Amino acid sequence: MSVSIPPVHAAFIDTICAAIAADDRFIALLAGGSFIHGGMDSHSDLDLVLVARDDALADVMASRTAFARSLGPVMSAFTGEHVGEPRLLICLYGPPLLHVDLKFVGTDDLDRRIERPAILFAREESRIAERLDRVAIAWPDHDAQWFEDRIWVWLHYAATKVARGELYEALGMLGWLREHVIGPMLYRRAGQPQRGVRRIEQAGVDPDGLLAATLAGHDAAEIRTALLAVVDIYLSLREDHLPAMPSTNMPMVLLAWMENMGRS
Repeated sequence: MSVSIPPVHAAFIDTICAAIAADDRFIALLAGGSFIHGGMDSHSDLDLVLVARDDALADVMASRTAFARSLGPVMSAFTGEHVGEPRLLICLYGPPLLHVDLKFVGTDDLDRRIERPAILFAREESRIAERLDRVAIAWPDHDAQWFEDRIWVWLHYAATKVARGELYEALGMLGWLREHVIGPMLYRRAGQPQRGVRRIEQAGVDPDGLLAATLAGHDAAEIRTALLAVVDIYLSLREDHLPAMPSTNMPMVLLAWMENMGRS
């Protein structure tokens, strides 16, 4: 195991590799996330993909929680429907605490990848590697129109929360806008895959500190200022790749509404 892998993570990988090797329902174990992108530290999750034989996948899915518990002390585990991935089992092991995402898939999933995973174990490693190498990797970046179609709706929604005095919801929307619009567009400007605000401080994609202007405390005036900053930042980032169909009369209509909100 590479010395760059923290000891707790390395020990778990050794354990699961041995378990996969001993269970003939599985044909491979793959790793993604920070394991392949770099920067893994003691706070990192483990993103693992367990590839089952197609004729064994139903049995694996039915017993996946028991399998996860066989790997070590599980403090909590739940499935990933909230992120649109019911095949995912999200586990917290410990102590020592370790977050592990276990995704159980069949062989067809090898042909649909957003990143080239590392092979931790495979019964036929060369065959698995060749199959993965043939896959067209497609990171799920959004195009300019995707952002344009959503930003004004989300900004208006956030502003209505300020107008109602629902400031915690408005603060939540600011976080949402950073993660789903401004962060990805900063990554886009830097020519990197859109990754929300993941490791954005370390990535160096916000050299001017634009995101800081979108922060606010539990104060209506601060939140309003932050929302206006989102508008300005978005318009600047939009210039990098203009949408084919800009929203009609935006941002003028929204800004006029925000100017008057709370007066009626």
